[in-house]
Amino acid sequence: MKRIDCRLIVFAKAPISGQVKTRLIPSMGASAAVALHEKLVFHCLATAVKTHVGPVDLWCAPSARHPFFIHCRRKFQVELHNQPNGDLGRRMAFAFSKTLKRASSAILIGTDCPSLTQADLKEAAEILAQGFDAVIGPAEDGGYVLLGLRHYAPDLFSGISWGTNRVMEKTRLRLRRLKWRWHELPERWDVDRPEDLERLMTEGHLKSTLRLPSINAGACSGLTLSGALHTTLKG
Repeated sequence: MKRIDCRLIVFAKAPISGQVKTRLIPSMGASAAVALHEKLVFHCLATAVKTHVGPVDLWCAPSARHPFFIHCRRKFQVELHNQPNGDLGRRMAFAFSKTLKRASSAILIGTDCPSLTQADLKEAAEILAQGFDAVIGPAEDGGYVLLGLRHYAPDLFSGISWGTNRVMEKTRLRLRRLKWRWHELPERWDVDRPEDLERLMTEGHLKSTLRLPSINAGACSGLTLSGALHTTLKG
């Protein structure tokens, strides 16, 4: 891969009960949702670090001083930053504006997409090294799971209804308006809804065994239930 001055930006929330994986709480309970969230963050950071495309910056909410993030810094040797207040667009814009002052390109990912691979990150870095202005990884739900940029453009992050199925469509329109050249990676899926849990069991990429207690059988039909759910997830 052609060498490029690239930094990886990882957005993550602290594992606070009732504030992470909230759509899954009715299905699995708050404590299990926290455990899943922590596992996803560890998996994402491991993937980012092992890719070796550049330094990894962990952008934390609500504070980089949370003990979980301190542990992540020690475990993965990442640099911690505080996410600012505001909607997702404002927070991403701030992270890109700061990072692109330190590096010629930046790739931002969240922690909800275990289907995103090292190969995806390497391809994104290579695309930027080839001179593309942007690279984006579409999500099945109409958003995106990865955004890589060589230039900072506030228009990419304002006036978009984040969390809706039109985020990718709106972003393409903004890229065309900027007259940028961009590349799209293969579509990926993230873990956000109860039905994603079953998919995580059959297509999951998390390593080791994850214990998820208190699954609601009515909300997660098809999952194996016996008071607790033991899922062995592929590496």
